[in-house]
Amino acid sequence: MTSPKFIFKSLRGNSMKLDGGAMFGNAPKALWARWMSADDQNMIEIASQSLLVQTPTCNILFETGAGAYLSPDMKKRFQVQEDNHVLLDSLAKIGLKHEDITHAVLSHLHFDHAGGLLKSYEQGRASHELLFPNARFITGQKNFERSALPHARDRASFIPGLAGLLEKSGRLDLKQEKDRLHLDGLEIEFIESHGHTPGMLLSLIKARGVTMLFAGDLTPGHHWVNLPITMGYDRFPEGLIDEKEQILGRALNADALLFYTHDPMFAASKLQLDPVKKRFVPTNLLDHLDMAV
Repeated sequence: MTSPKFIFKSLRGNSMKLDGGAMFGNAPKALWARWMSADDQNMIEIASQSLLVQTPTCNILFETGAGAYLSPDMKKRFQVQEDNHVLLDSLAKIGLKHEDITHAVLSHLHFDHAGGLLKSYEQGRASHELLFPNARFITGQKNFERSALPHARDRASFIPGLAGLLEKSGRLDLKQEKDRLHLDGLEIEFIESHGHTPGMLLSLIKARGVTMLFAGDLTPGHHWVNLPITMGYDRFPEGLIDEKEQILGRALNADALLFYTHDPMFAASKLQLDPVKKRFVPTNLLDHLDMAV
């Protein structure tokens, strides 16, 4: 009997709390409060989940979460819940170190998706330092450019100096729409989305008959599969809805698993189309992912 060739695992990173109204955009609280409970400050739980795909020669990590790089003041502002770098601990639990990661694929460079690239906060340290010394850093060219010169509306979402660190590493690989990466028979097709942030890079992953869509903030959790549900953080909600309709339709036709980066309850699901309401519905919800093919 042959051993599995590819392994897919969900890994927890540092969790946060964000304003429920901001996370659900123009959906009224009377609606979204049925789905997620808020505290007395209207804050809801936000997970950071990374996807690890292992091939015979590669450890491919899709995103790194918020990490532990923030100063105490900024950590309090964004309500990052843990002091330790949770993703590194999650890797350690399966026998890996950050040095073992060969590819770090980042849908975009907002701090809650890329902050885990950085070493944990130390008082007195003058500047940020990168982890993952043996990884190629893969992200979208348009979003990399946006992170280097952000707009006033989203400047707070990017990490100052991160673009320069990635460039100086000599291991930065910028991708665009329809670019592909092939590793040991695994294929990653990159799809650009611009509704949340310019040049967000989604990954359609195919291996041995299994298809998975790592959708970044296109659908941060299973509630956002519903097309009209968007975030106040999205730069162009109407465009995002159009992108969701097209990309989720493609995932449905491919019978793909949809991976959720911010869902505190579920790591992934399949999709189906409600024949009456004609809308996407998450099905076969998984609270974690640990799959070998």
